Amino acid sequence: MWIPMLSLTALPHLGIFGGFITRKEVMTWYTTLNKPAWRPPNAAFPIVWTTLYTGMGYGSYLVWKELGGFTQDSLVPLGLYGMQLALNWAWTPIFFGAHNIKLAMIEIVMLTGTVAATMVSWYPISRTATLLMVPYLAWLCLATSLNYCIWRDNPDPKKDD
Repeated sequence: MWIPMLSLTALPHLGIFGGFITRKEVMTWYTTLNKPAWRPPNAAFPIVWTTLYTGMGYGSYLVWKELGGFTQDSLVPLGLYGMQLALNWAWTPIFFGAHNIKLAMIEIVMLTGTVAATMVSWYPISRTATLLMVPYLAWLCLATSLNYCIWRDNPDPKKDD
């Protein structure tokens, strides 16, 4: 049982590849944006995401284990989990890669909703797994607020016709 536990716990960490995009843009484009004073320091993000990815990954393992692996019963709870993971990984290339703050805002709202739906689907299966998602949902609420403020305070430049 070690291989599934380690694999499912490690899976979300593939999102670290988005860090390659972020690293360059945090020092260039991101510095030019108007950001709220309450935003977390840049140094907090890798620590927070490592912790959140580990928690959600282990939670997915608990659900997988409780439902006997990838079964018919796991389709919705693990499908929602997979969908939120894909949305999670997509946000960085949209925001930092494409510099599309508005689309990133729409995307993070969808992500947050999908995480909430995942938690609702997990609750009857494993309360522990659901609780492991609580810090993630809280962070996403903060990140959504931050994305909104950046979008609001950095209007798209007017395009010449």
